[in-house]
Amino acid sequence: MQQVFSREEVDGFRNDTTGCAHVNHMNSAGAGLMPVPVVSAIIDHIRLEAEIGGYEAADRKAKEIQAFYTSAAKMLNCSPGNIAFTANATDAFCRAISSIPFQPGDVILTTNEDYISNQITYLAFERRFGTILVRAASLPSGGVDLKDLEECIIRHQPKLVSVTHIPTNSGLIQPVKEIGTLCAKYGVLYLIDACQSAGQIPLDVQSLQCDFMSITSRKYLRGPRGAGFLYVSSKILDAGYEPLFIDMRGADWIADNEYVPVKDARRFEDWEFAYALLLGTGAAIDYYLTIDADKIEQQVKFLASYLRSALQKINGVTVHDKGPDLGGPVTFHVKGSGPEWIKKYLLQKKINVVTSYRRFAVLDYDEKRIDWTIRVSPHYYNTLEEAKSLVHAVEELTHADGVTSDLLA
Repeated sequence: MQQVFSREEVDGFRNDTTGCAHVNHMNSAGAGLMPVPVVSAIIDHIRLEAEIGGYEAADRKAKEIQAFYTSAAKMLNCSPGNIAFTANATDAFCRAISSIPFQPGDVILTTNEDYISNQITYLAFERRFGTILVRAASLPSGGVDLKDLEECIIRHQPKLVSVTHIPTNSGLIQPVKEIGTLCAKYGVLYLIDACQSAGQIPLDVQSLQCDFMSITSRKYLRGPRGAGFLYVSSKILDAGYEPLFIDMRGADWIADNEYVPVKDARRFEDWEFAYALLLGTGAAIDYYLTIDADKIEQQVKFLASYLRSALQKINGVTVHDKGPDLGGPVTFHVKGSGPEWIKKYLLQKKINVVTSYRRFAVLDYDEKRIDWTIRVSPHYYNTLEEAKSLVHAVEELTHADGVTSDLLA
């Protein structure tokens, strides 16, 4: 595996990214650095709202607002009417799952590696609605066991299969295309959480055969925090699915005791949302669409692969990513150290990373027999020199005085 972007191309990305001049940002799985066009789109609209009023600003920017839906549809290979703007990926996920008319005894089938907030939602549905949560087995090498997942579909006849494409706590890439084939074969609803994969891996909802896909703006897509969007298939829309808390944007009140949902995915939106963040998300998607998506994936995998290999060679460091296909997030543990100390140590060197704890991924971390990891997540605007700088800093901290569990607890 090798770099796919030239140094000139990477320099161009970095020139568009103010933060690259200030930090070695290895936390794109948390929040990627926004490029200048995204920042400008947000600030310009806020200024316009301040000058002429919020409703009036939205009216004036109606064409640009509609362009967001067109851009998101182009990114996912669907129609603009299949896109709903949301506050974040979890909001999108919850709107999608709330639209499914679950009955007591209905099964939700997922994986052991699924995202913490999704796992909590499945358990909350069990508690409130009497649904049943089933998790397909994982392979010893990592990732969902497709054979067991198919057997679970046959045995339990789930109402929904829900899978996180790339979990927050690992670099694992789940085989979402193959899962989509199984769901189509057996006629099961299919929800993909693409929070970590959007902007890192090309996404084609037609090829993936999903009914819903939830996405955030802030991570690898490099948009603002507090924004996301939801793909809803035409099949779902035509069948009349609607979110549990539908409001005046999503439905028309036509008689005393009657309402009708709008025909497109706007039924999954609220009346009020941050138009500045919608425009910023649209700018982030447009920026992404100017770059070869396959090359982005290859570049991210190149940097992540280098980091896994180099970190694993450091005495006392264990890399904890498992799976046949690994993406941008890299997770590692340092023996005898503590996560917050490591994070602060690296931050002093202007290297951004994030800590991940067992409570974020109970099943995965218990299987790995760890309580925490450091998560590093490079993007295409990072350089190999930055990756090497991080590795050197980790080497230094493993020899630093006072790096003991007593001091770092």
